Amino acid sequence: MRTLRNVHERTIEATAETVGALLDRLATSDDPLFPTPVWPAMVLDRPLGVGADGGHGRIRYKVTCYEPGRSVRFDTTEDGLGTGYHRFDIEPLGPDRCRISHVLEVTASAAKFTFFKLAIEPVHDTMVEEMFDNAERVALGSLPHPPARRPRRALLVNRLLWLRPTGVPVPANARLLHAAVERPDFTDAWRMPLTPGMPRDPRAWRHVLPFTERGAGDHELMLGEDASHLDFRASVLVDEDSVTLATAVRLHHTGGRLYFALARTLHPHLARRALRRAHRRVAFAAPPAGERNARATG
Repeated sequence: MRTLRNVHERTIEATAETVGALLDRLATSDDPLFPTPVWPAMVLDRPLGVGADGGHGRIRYKVTCYEPGRSVRFDTTEDGLGTGYHRFDIEPLGPDRCRISHVLEVTASAAKFTFFKLAIEPVHDTMVEEMFDNAERVALGSLPHPPARRPRRALLVNRLLWLRPTGVPVPANARLLHAAVERPDFTDAWRMPLTPGMPRDPRAWRHVLPFTERGAGDHELMLGEDASHLDFRASVLVDEDSVTLATAVRLHHTGGRLYFALARTLHPHLARRALRRAHRRVAFAAPPAGERNARATG
């Protein structure tokens, strides 16, 4: 077994009460610290307090100590990283200055220790530094230095672990799609959850899916192309917590049917890939949590 200890600290030119109030909002619907939507949000089964259970992504933990405005500790609850904890602390350094710190300490097998060093640590370090960035954005109104750098290895892990679409029936409220193709020869639909901070306006997806716009509504954007052998329409339907990419195809003649007999075997893979890539690009284009919160309160 190996002991892993990872420490991050930053001095912020704001009162401990100001920064501590941000810490108290961890895992809320307007959490100003966790760097969503690029990284997984912290989710707890109840308000922040001793006994709250949850995690972020595949990392699971439980709140074991909590001093409002000053400190919170999370102990691991499953054998993801190992046995241990991570904690945030706010320390006053004067009337208008404080230190925020994050400590991760776990005991792990040699294999998990190596995996953390190779794959998880660059993601962990990036997330923590981006949380500190968000604390400064909100506490100071802007970030007084360049944002935390995202190492190439962290971005690679981010891409590999990004959520994947699931197949669903074509939604009944994809009204533009249903009106455009009343008797389709082929349909399918793929859905992904919208994470905190991702836009709920379907127009945000216009530039990451390379098709011609054919119509738009409050919750739906329709794209598509026409050809001599078939007409293709794609609906981007956004609701409160998910985005659905639904497609409908109308074939014109025997040549179109022959063509699509092959194309339909590739289409599900291409549709899933297009939605997943667009989902990630939209997430990366969204403003960070601290900036969103600063705008809302400013």
